Amino acid sequence: MSLFHRLAAHWVTATIAVASVFATQLIDPAPPTVRTADCPAPMVVGAQHQIAACLDDLTTAGTVASGHTVPDDWAGLHPAGARNPVGVPGTQIDGYFPDDSATNTHHGWNHDSQFVIRLPDDWNGGLVVAGTPGNRRQYANDFTVSDWVLAKGYAYAATDKGNTGNDFHRDGAAPGDALVEWNNRVTQLTVAAQTAVAQRYGGPARHTYLAGVSNGGYLVRWQLENVPWLYDGGVDWEGTLWQADGPNPLTFLPPALRGYPGHRTDPAALETILAAGFPAASEPLWEYHDRVYWGPIQRNYRQEFDPGYLGDDAEYDYAARPVAVHDAMRRVSLTGRIQRPLLTIHGTLDALLPIGLDSDVYAGLIREQGRAGVHRYYRIEGGNHADGLFDSHPDLLRPLLPCFRTAFTALESWTIAGQSPPPDATVPRPATGDLANTCELTH
Repeated sequence: MSLFHRLAAHWVTATIAVASVFATQLIDPAPPTVRTADCPAPMVVGAQHQIAACLDDLTTAGTVASGHTVPDDWAGLHPAGARNPVGVPGTQIDGYFPDDSATNTHHGWNHDSQFVIRLPDDWNGGLVVAGTPGNRRQYANDFTVSDWVLAKGYAYAATDKGNTGNDFHRDGAAPGDALVEWNNRVTQLTVAAQTAVAQRYGGPARHTYLAGVSNGGYLVRWQLENVPWLYDGGVDWEGTLWQADGPNPLTFLPPALRGYPGHRTDPAALETILAAGFPAASEPLWEYHDRVYWGPIQRNYRQEFDPGYLGDDAEYDYAARPVAVHDAMRRVSLTGRIQRPLLTIHGTLDALLPIGLDSDVYAGLIREQGRAGVHRYYRIEGGNHADGLFDSHPDLLRPLLPCFRTAFTALESWTIAGQSPPPDATVPRPATGDLANTCELTH
């Protein structure tokens, strides 16, 4: 056996051991059930159930037709004009890890901790791992992340984070448990996917990257702070900032609820929204966000961290809540102490996670921790939290999807070739051009 294969075998053995530890910590694993007769595939370490399919096209152009994705998972996350690659043959593995909650109904499994792993036939030696935005399920990044990285030759893995939907906060025994599980499930999947890659291609991935949007971006941040040895770097696309002492969504969403829609006639109500951090230029987006995001998100996450509160959503005062509430959020708080290269992109017109109270603050935490050398931060003028809104506000917004792809390419050059990305910048919105498909991270 060559030195390379001896090292690879040692790495796989060690990784399997780590994966087994994570599986045991989360819930005792059951014997796996597998259907691979038509498509031989590697075993996913720690999985309770998995099925495999050899597909002519792993991208959404093929998986929508074959039933190997769920478009509702990724609805509204990209602009209509975004162009994606097609025609990536390979193997898809769907399955789930042992879990005792059942918010994810995909495949008729009614079982959480579902995952998808995609292994292209033409592999470039890398792996990209993603957690889902919001409380969506495992296919949520299929259009925005999976299609593009698969076409570049990466293996891809994503998880539903262990609990999904509006009732995600019911998972777990104590406040904060649901979000703690998010982080554990991403770690668990990363180890399992690295092992599957090594089995499939005969050696470990040379590079493992993280990518995520919103809550998925939070997961990128947390992993690079807490288990950095698993990764070479990540791209954080407007990640959620959870901080026990604020700011966090429970500090700035209630004022938005108090001020809307009275802001139209009451200057004091308008000032309440602006003081909460929402840019005045984002006002055309507030009706949509009030209807779709502000109330439900504040309510669901408040129930996760502070289930004892029974008052009105708009009157919620996080700072005045008991110490136990802050301690629950402290379990999942970010510190800024990243240990691997991280590129952050965030839109200046984000009307859900205001940039001044989220990524601006997180960039400051990173500087305070002395880690600015491994961080780049790009403030994208005209970017909003949901790229799908670009289609109804084309003169105001710009999508962040092409900026994510430019940032990912810069991360590759940084970690593989040692080429530093462009310095931190506020990237102006171009007056013309194909905004759905192009983005430069420089002035």
